[in-house]
Amino acid sequence: MRVLLTGSSGYIGSVMAKTLVDEGFDVIGCDTGFFEDCNFVEMEYKLPTLQKDVRDITSQDLKGFDAVLHLAALSNDPMGDLHPILTDEINHVASLEIAKLCKKVGCRRFILASSCSMYGVSGDRALTEEAPFNPASAYATSKVQSEWDISRLADSNFSPTFLRCATAYGVSPKMRFDLVLNNLTGWAFTTGRAHITSDGTPWRPIVHIEDISRAFLAALEAPIDVVHNQAFNVGQNSQNFTVRTIAEIVKSTIPQCEIEFARGAAPDPRNYRVDFSKITRMLPEFKPCWTVEKGARELYDTFKARGLTKEEFESRRYTRLKQLRHLLETGALSEKLRWRA
Repeated sequence: MRVLLTGSSGYIGSVMAKTLVDEGFDVIGCDTGFFEDCNFVEMEYKLPTLQKDVRDITSQDLKGFDAVLHLAALSNDPMGDLHPILTDEINHVASLEIAKLCKKVGCRRFILASSCSMYGVSGDRALTEEAPFNPASAYATSKVQSEWDISRLADSNFSPTFLRCATAYGVSPKMRFDLVLNNLTGWAFTTGRAHITSDGTPWRPIVHIEDISRAFLAALEAPIDVVHNQAFNVGQNSQNFTVRTIAEIVKSTIPQCEIEFARGAAPDPRNYRVDFSKITRMLPEFKPCWTVEKGARELYDTFKARGLTKEEFESRRYTRLKQLRHLLETGALSEKLRWRA
């Protein structure tokens, strides 16, 4: 099977690329290169990659592929809130256009990296894929709209699948420190304090990027009638935690670490627990291997081996919003987030 992986040089894509290649898929990447210099650890496998903005993908780019795994997006709430119109343009409008082009050229499978953040402000009950959406950000809204519109394209010749990933964590060649476990572990390692910006009560389901890659692989290899126009929450029921609990696990992992709350810390309206029974039942080949305890240890061991400093931890390279602002302020990107050269 020939696969196009968009966002292939990103936090998840740079890990998923190796997973797919190791399983024997013929994979080509597509990435605009916003985070090309944001290297943290060595990339184990470098895909042949089309450097292209997803807003510019044409039918010619998609010819000959059996599947598109669509990861590329403005990838978190702060970035989405910085540019809500561009978030819709890149995450929703461009995704829909790529799906339409896939259908046009005969690329039958389309797997969208969606998000559990679509459930948004939802409280303590465990949410299945049938739960109502209550997005609390431009990013989450863009995922809701993408699913709605792309699902309408589904027919006997075009089969979309929506993987609603929990909050990601784990070591990647294109590291991110703007994700809850990575962030808390980074603060704890570099300062001795796991710094919580909310009151610690919001629920978050979390999932390792290698397990996200396994979910995409399971969906890609599943019989098409099993995943046709289906949404799956990606994670494990045992991996729903409050932010405070995640911080306690970090504290128990890193020696002489304390938990610290930001001054004036208040409840975060983004609060959701998620039920992952469907993916366990319908995609039995999806076998997640990670827990938050194991993930915190992986992060700690990597930081220790690398000698991570507070300066590097806080640098632009590992926080997506800081990197985009850097590219805008230096004139590398236009206000429309397009390369000037």
